[in-house]
Amino acid sequence: MKHEESIMAKVLEKSDVGRDAFPVTRIRQDFPVLQEQVYGRPLVYLDNAATTQKPNAVIDRMSSFYRHEYGTVRRGVYALSEKATQAYEQARAKVARFINAPISCEVLFTKGTTEAINLVATSYGRPFLSEGDEVLISAMEHHANIVPWQQLCLEKGAILRVIPMNDQGELLMEEYEALLSERTKIVAVNHVSNALGTINPIKRIIDLAHQAGAVVLIDGAQGISHIPVDVQALDCDFYAFSGHKLYGPSGIGVLYAKLKHLDRMVPYQFGGEMIESVTFEKTTFAKAPRKFEAGTPPIVEVIGLGEAIDYLNRIGMAAIGAYENSLLAYATAQLEALPEVRIIGTAPAKASVLSFEIEQVHPHDIGTLLDREGIAIRAGHHCAQPVMERFGVPATARASFSFYNTREEVDKLILGIGTVIKVFS
Repeated sequence: MKHEESIMAKVLEKSDVGRDAFPVTRIRQDFPVLQEQVYGRPLVYLDNAATTQKPNAVIDRMSSFYRHEYGTVRRGVYALSEKATQAYEQARAKVARFINAPISCEVLFTKGTTEAINLVATSYGRPFLSEGDEVLISAMEHHANIVPWQQLCLEKGAILRVIPMNDQGELLMEEYEALLSERTKIVAVNHVSNALGTINPIKRIIDLAHQAGAVVLIDGAQGISHIPVDVQALDCDFYAFSGHKLYGPSGIGVLYAKLKHLDRMVPYQFGGEMIESVTFEKTTFAKAPRKFEAGTPPIVEVIGLGEAIDYLNRIGMAAIGAYENSLLAYATAQLEALPEVRIIGTAPAKASVLSFEIEQVHPHDIGTLLDREGIAIRAGHHCAQPVMERFGVPATARASFSFYNTREEVDKLILGIGTVIKVFS
């Protein structure tokens, strides 16, 4: 059984039990924004694929650091700086353990997934890609995992090839295998589609790419908050994700990269703290991760990300996955019962994302009317315009669930959709 399917099978085995035992009522108390009202109605926040809300533990840790511990890192010999540096590197170690990276120096801090992908395209792709080489991406990528490779191929005279998908939103693996050749140098695919919810068989994708001699980058922005990630078991070369989708602050992301690649890669940016020595004639660079973290880093955001990981570990990713899958199954069954609704993305292996359209109703109208009911969903192309073109729609409405959502909120969503259908019928 494929790596991802094995994980999800274990999760689904527990889904019914997990739903009954999962302490969602207590967990919701940890998220202050969930107590807010919109237009006089309790907020139902269902845009978790775009960004997640923040627990008190993260908010309080960041506030406490600003109030009592703030200092710059790696530069001072005074107590505040030393304490800040220790907290900063402890957060890096937490990330490494969370994704099972073998050593913490393989964890780089970036502004987010987008910067992490651009870092790889610039620092690895630009030096090692040549004219006639090929980069493979999939038909379901976010723009952040299309445009950097597209522009790199234009610059280097390389060829961008696309792995197609079927009507359910699954990659056609036989066609992927046929695309691989000795010309394939980089494969870049998402772990989970933000527009469809599809969980891709990335272990199989990685293994096949390595057999062809290519390196693999996984866009984990959507996968990291739903699926336990083990970069050693996956054997990926690069794995990128964002803190704000992992219940941490915005402005912080992670790039995991194998040390053998980091040692060969050139710095992405230049400035302070990423050097060993500087003269007017020559500069020598520090080892990873410092080589790729020029300037003063987002210190408090890094520490907030570490606290978010602590929070998730206390709940347990397996329990989170089981509960979210029970919500997805419940919501899917209700949507499928509405003849006016078409779900976009029906792969068997999915994370808790539901994209849909309603006959004769523009997704923006769906989102606007649901907002008046206090229900926050996303409406648009989700930075995945090629996906929309593939399914013949200009945009979709998207509800995405977190472990702090409830079945009662799903019921409100379905009632709201019923109202939309009545208004436009």
